[in-house]
Amino acid sequence: MKSRANIKGHPIHPILIAFPLAFFIGALIFDILSLLLDNATLWQVGYYLGIAGIIGGLAAAVPGIIDYFYTVPPNSSGKKRATKHGLLNITIVVLFVIVVFYRRNDTANTIVVLIIELVGVILLFISGWLGGTLVYRNQIGVNPRYAHAGKWKEATIDMTDNRMEIAGINELRVDQMKLIHVNDKRIVLARTENGYVAFDDHCTHRGGSLAGGMMICGTVQCPWHGSQFDVHTGMVKAGPATEKINTYTVEESEGKVYLVL
Repeated sequence: MKSRANIKGHPIHPILIAFPLAFFIGALIFDILSLLLDNATLWQVGYYLGIAGIIGGLAAAVPGIIDYFYTVPPNSSGKKRATKHGLLNITIVVLFVIVVFYRRNDTANTIVVLIIELVGVILLFISGWLGGTLVYRNQIGVNPRYAHAGKWKEATIDMTDNRMEIAGINELRVDQMKLIHVNDKRIVLARTENGYVAFDDHCTHRGGSLAGGMMICGTVQCPWHGSQFDVHTGMVKAGPATEKINTYTVEESEGKVYLVL
């Protein structure tokens, strides 16, 4: 799914995480060297790297929070993974904040500082593993391209009636999809060879976003584990999913596409 926090389609969060990653690891390395070489200058460098890591972590958290609430599919295995990822990142920043304030005291114990930083760096690697899984397995932040190079489309609609216009008749190309947020529901509008269809943006296997998958010949495939569904009936055409997806009525009239709930 395309990130809400992006620059020309490129997600911002993965760009910014390089800074706290480098600074926090650098703080630990310089502090270890300061202990081994008995060098106060290296100890001071480690202190400032810790501060830089905190600032970088907070900066990276902003687009990360946006992606958590608006990009990661709700009620999915990816959401659970993203929650663990976020909580670990918060813990890491808190640990280094504790270190920074503790070492302002001239009597700060070097071993205590190194132990806390080591725990923080270990958690950093675990969090990074989860973040990588979110990108490379769950495809969070990936900007899809549909058939005929159709670009990702997304819209939010406040549906006050049971029948509302959601697209123009020529807005989508054949096999292209559009994610629509309708009254806290995520619905996919898609164009097939036989016209428009609509269905839930929720794979019944692990909750993957179907709008971020691929569709061809009336079949949509979840990008997470490959489950396939008939977009007209919602029936499962290939597992691992075993339950069908919900479909909705779509009407085409006077050059417009309407969703009926």
